[in-house]
Amino acid sequence: MSALAHHFPNFHHDILGQRLHDNFSSCCLASEFPKNITYGTSVQTVVFLEKRKMLDNKIAIASVSLGEHISHTLPRKISAAAGKGFAGIEITYPDLEGYAQSVSASMLDAAVQVRNLCKENGIEIIAFASFQNFEGSKLPLDERLATAKTWLAITRALGAEHLQMPAIYIRDINDDHDLMVSELRQLADLAGAHEPVIKLAYENLAWSTRCYLWEHALQMVQEVKRDNFGLCLDSFHLCVALWADAFSASGRQVDGDKNLQESLQRFVEEFPVEQLFYVQLSDGEPMTPPYSKDHPWYDPTLEPGHVWSNEARPFPLEKQCGTYMPVQTIAQAFLVDKGFTGWVSLETFDRRMRRKENGPEANAERGMKAWQTLKGQLLAAQKTS
Repeated sequence: MSALAHHFPNFHHDILGQRLHDNFSSCCLASEFPKNITYGTSVQTVVFLEKRKMLDNKIAIASVSLGEHISHTLPRKISAAAGKGFAGIEITYPDLEGYAQSVSASMLDAAVQVRNLCKENGIEIIAFASFQNFEGSKLPLDERLATAKTWLAITRALGAEHLQMPAIYIRDINDDHDLMVSELRQLADLAGAHEPVIKLAYENLAWSTRCYLWEHALQMVQEVKRDNFGLCLDSFHLCVALWADAFSASGRQVDGDKNLQESLQRFVEEFPVEQLFYVQLSDGEPMTPPYSKDHPWYDPTLEPGHVWSNEARPFPLEKQCGTYMPVQTIAQAFLVDKGFTGWVSLETFDRRMRRKENGPEANAERGMKAWQTLKGQLLAAQKTS
């Protein structure tokens, strides 16, 4: 009998109770049950008391989210992120490449320098991003694995735990599911062949060719069957795939609220949290006017969601930027209802950051303010639930 079953014999018949059982049963023995809980305490009260312990996640930010002007150098970004209290940073390839060119160093040597710079600033590199369009590509597999070996070497030189890789999103692919699983398994084995083992953070993009929902990506993870192959989940991609609509004046899919809520309910009830490496949060502005060939951002080479992501994806809850997506609802599911305690990273792509005057210092302040606002709203919601 679990600790909760001992204290609440009928809690299995309650949805909240079942969720609580899932969260507690693997980590809470009867002797470890909170001593301030009495036998007469309701399940809802226990849920509330447990939730209060959450939201202590370490917070990171993607280097691209600190500025996109040539003057927004990687050293400035690292210093700004650390100065505003971020514990971690995702280093993106263009930022590292730009730094390497500025100091006339190889990518590997530059990675070591950046690692040392982050150490001096007291900030951890959580990921190198992003290794794209691997599984199912029509390029020869040995060429793709050779490229992967270079990326993994840079990831190790950075001292990063993760190499982030979005699910393939080009259209001309070998659409063979078993082949893709085999290729990802070989990549995971390559990432685990040397110490330190690199974790591959697989991400479903809203415009991915096959894995555009978290369920699709989770299926791949479970079929690859490697401990160093897990998921990175991003709030923006859930919104674009299930809730938002670039082509309508309302900016919302007809059944968006229902579809998102059902997906999040499945996530809370079914997702194996040990296979979630970290989460990314951002918001979005509506496409105004609705997306079409006449839209100023129209790009026929990219999927509409990809264009949307590149242009109008600010930090969470930045209402002054016109944000409207239900990022708080998604964060509630990720961090509170599911109880994920790992890294939370802010990954935004905001056209305003291309301006020289919108530098890393201001963007780091924006990002931390956004997180504190979101965290405050999540905590406030718990007090009233």
